[in-house]
Amino acid sequence: MRVFEEEQRFTQTWLILLLSISAIISIIIITDGFFKGNIPLHKYVSHIILVLIACGFIFIFKLKTRIDHIGIHYQFFPFHFKMKTILWENIKQAKTRKYNALTEYGGWGLKSGGIFGKRNGLAINVSGDIGIQLILKTDKKILIGTQKQNDANIVLAMYSNKI
Repeated sequence: MRVFEEEQRFTQTWLILLLSISAIISIIIITDGFFKGNIPLHKYVSHIILVLIACGFIFIFKLKTRIDHIGIHYQFFPFHFKMKTILWENIKQAKTRKYNALTEYGGWGLKSGGIFGKRNGLAINVSGDIGIQLILKTDKKILIGTQKQNDANIVLAMYSNKI
Protein backbone atom coordinates (compact mmCIF):
# COMPACT_ATOMS: atom_id res chain seq x y z
CA MET A 1 0.00 0.00 0.00
CA ARG A 2 1.48 3.32 -1.11
CA VAL A 3 0.63 6.65 0.53
CA PHE A 4 1.11 10.21 -0.71
CA GLU A 5 1.54 12.91 1.93
CA GLU A 6 2.31 16.59 1.55
CA GLU A 7 2.26 19.68 3.73
CA GLN A 8 2.45 23.18 2.28
CA ARG A 9 2.56 26.69 3.72
CA PHE A 10 2.62 30.21 2.34
CA THR A 11 6.38 30.76 2.07
CA GLN A 12 6.71 32.56 -1.26
CA THR A 13 9.41 35.24 -1.32
CA TRP A 14 7.15 37.77 -3.06
CA LEU A 15 4.51 37.32 -0.34
CA ILE A 16 6.99 37.75 2.50
CA LEU A 17 8.40 40.84 0.78
CA LEU A 18 4.92 42.33 0.22
CA LEU A 19 3.89 41.72 3.83
CA SER A 20 7.19 43.13 5.12
CA ILE A 21 6.83 46.31 3.05
CA SER A 22 3.21 46.70 4.19
CA ALA A 23 4.21 46.25 7.84
CA ILE A 24 7.12 48.70 7.57
CA ILE A 25 4.96 51.37 5.92
CA SER A 26 2.22 50.90 8.52
CA ILE A 27 4.71 51.08 11.38
CA ILE A 28 6.28 54.24 9.92
CA ILE A 29 2.86 55.91 9.65
CA ILE A 30 1.91 54.87 13.20
CA THR A 31 5.30 55.97 14.57
CA ASP A 32 5.00 59.32 12.82
CA GLY A 33 1.60 59.82 14.47
CA PHE A 34 3.07 58.89 17.85
CA PHE A 35 5.98 61.35 17.57
CA LYS A 36 3.65 64.14 16.43
CA GLY A 37 1.63 63.52 19.59
CA ASN A 38 -1.52 62.30 17.81
CA ILE A 39 -1.35 58.77 19.23
CA PRO A 40 -0.89 58.00 22.96
CA LEU A 41 1.71 55.39 23.99
CA HIS A 42 -0.77 52.59 24.83
CA LYS A 43 -2.50 52.98 21.44
CA TYR A 44 0.87 53.21 19.69
CA VAL A 45 2.01 49.88 21.15
CA SER A 46 -1.34 48.18 20.48
CA HIS A 47 -1.35 49.41 16.85
CA ILE A 48 2.19 48.09 16.27
CA ILE A 49 1.27 44.71 17.78
CA LEU A 50 -1.92 44.58 15.66
CA VAL A 51 0.04 45.27 12.44
CA LEU A 52 2.58 42.54 13.25
CA ILE A 53 -0.14 40.01 14.12
CA ALA A 54 -2.10 40.83 10.95
CA CYS A 55 0.99 40.40 8.76
CA GLY A 56 2.05 37.22 10.52
CA PHE A 57 -1.42 35.63 10.45
CA ILE A 58 -0.94 34.17 6.97
CA PHE A 59 1.92 32.00 8.19
CA ILE A 60 -0.37 29.84 10.34
CA PHE A 61 -2.18 28.61 7.22
CA LYS A 62 -1.26 25.03 6.28
CA LEU A 63 -2.48 22.69 3.54
CA LYS A 64 -2.09 18.99 4.28
CA THR A 65 -2.89 16.36 1.65
CA ARG A 66 -2.93 12.57 1.94
CA ILE A 67 -3.81 9.98 -0.67
CA ASP A 68 -4.23 6.39 0.51
CA HIS A 69 -6.35 3.27 0.00
CA ILE A 70 -9.39 4.98 1.57
CA GLY A 71 -9.39 8.07 -0.63
CA ILE A 72 -8.05 11.59 -0.81
CA HIS A 73 -7.81 13.58 2.40
CA TYR A 74 -7.10 17.28 2.80
CA GLN A 75 -7.00 19.89 5.54
CA PHE A 76 -6.57 23.64 5.12
CA PHE A 77 -5.88 24.90 8.63
CA PRO A 78 -7.34 27.11 10.19
CA PHE A 79 -10.49 26.60 8.09
CA HIS A 80 -10.53 22.84 8.64
CA PHE A 81 -9.59 21.53 12.07
CA LYS A 82 -9.49 17.92 10.90
CA MET A 83 -8.86 16.14 7.61
CA LYS A 84 -11.73 16.07 5.11
CA THR A 85 -11.99 12.74 3.28
CA ILE A 86 -13.23 12.06 -0.22
CA LEU A 87 -13.75 8.33 -0.63
CA TRP A 88 -12.60 6.64 -3.84
CA GLU A 89 -16.15 5.47 -4.46
CA ASN A 90 -17.29 9.12 -4.68
CA ILE A 91 -14.64 10.15 -7.23
CA LYS A 92 -15.33 10.01 -10.96
CA GLN A 93 -11.92 11.32 -12.08
CA ALA A 94 -8.61 12.19 -10.36
CA LYS A 95 -5.52 13.54 -12.13
CA THR A 96 -2.87 16.20 -11.77
CA ARG A 97 -2.99 19.21 -14.01
CA LYS A 98 -1.52 22.65 -14.55
CA TYR A 99 -3.80 25.56 -13.68
CA ASN A 100 -3.74 29.33 -13.33
CA ALA A 101 -4.67 30.30 -9.78
CA LEU A 102 -5.51 33.90 -10.65
CA THR A 103 -7.61 33.43 -13.78
CA GLU A 104 -9.29 30.14 -12.86
CA TYR A 105 -9.92 30.62 -9.14
CA GLY A 106 -9.17 34.24 -8.27
CA GLY A 107 -5.94 33.53 -6.39
CA TRP A 108 -4.56 31.22 -3.73
CA GLY A 109 -6.15 29.96 -0.55
CA LEU A 110 -9.55 28.38 -0.10
CA LYS A 111 -11.52 29.51 -3.14
CA SER A 112 -15.16 28.71 -3.78
CA GLY A 113 -18.14 30.55 -5.18
CA GLY A 114 -18.11 33.95 -6.79
CA ILE A 115 -17.43 34.30 -10.49
CA PHE A 116 -14.82 31.52 -10.45
CA GLY A 117 -16.55 28.89 -8.30
CA LYS A 118 -19.50 28.05 -10.52
CA ARG A 119 -17.38 26.92 -13.45
CA ASN A 120 -14.23 25.63 -11.77
CA GLY A 121 -15.42 24.42 -8.37
CA LEU A 122 -13.47 24.53 -5.14
CA ALA A 123 -9.73 25.21 -5.05
CA ILE A 124 -7.47 24.72 -2.06
CA ASN A 125 -3.93 25.89 -2.80
CA VAL A 126 -1.06 27.86 -1.33
CA SER A 127 1.41 28.20 -4.19
CA GLY A 128 2.40 26.99 -7.61
CA ASP A 129 0.40 26.01 -10.66
CA ILE A 130 -0.01 22.23 -10.33
CA GLY A 131 -2.99 20.64 -8.63
CA ILE A 132 -4.78 17.36 -8.09
CA GLN A 133 -8.03 17.82 -10.00
CA LEU A 134 -10.94 15.79 -8.68
CA ILE A 135 -14.30 15.43 -10.35
CA LEU A 136 -16.77 13.77 -8.04
CA LYS A 137 -19.65 11.57 -9.13
CA THR A 138 -21.92 14.50 -8.25
CA ASP A 139 -19.96 16.52 -10.89
CA LYS A 140 -18.54 18.75 -8.15
CA LYS A 141 -14.95 19.82 -8.92
CA ILE A 142 -12.19 20.13 -6.32
CA LEU A 143 -8.62 21.16 -7.02
CA ILE A 144 -5.97 20.57 -4.34
CA GLY A 145 -2.64 22.27 -4.98
CA THR A 146 0.54 20.17 -4.92
CA GLN A 147 4.26 20.69 -5.25
CA LYS A 148 4.84 16.95 -5.74
CA GLN A 149 3.20 16.20 -9.09
CA ASN A 150 5.24 13.06 -9.87
CA ASP A 151 4.61 11.48 -6.47
CA ALA A 152 0.90 12.32 -6.68
CA ASN A 153 0.68 10.80 -10.19
CA ILE A 154 2.28 7.55 -9.02
CA VAL A 155 -0.13 7.14 -6.11
CA LEU A 156 -3.17 8.21 -8.15
CA ALA A 157 -2.25 5.59 -10.79
CA MET A 158 -2.00 2.95 -8.05
CA TYR A 159 -5.53 3.63 -6.88
CA SER A 160 -7.09 4.33 -10.30
CA ASN A 161 -8.84 0.95 -10.17
CA LYS A 162 -10.87 2.22 -7.19
CA ILE A 163 -12.46 5.00 -9.27
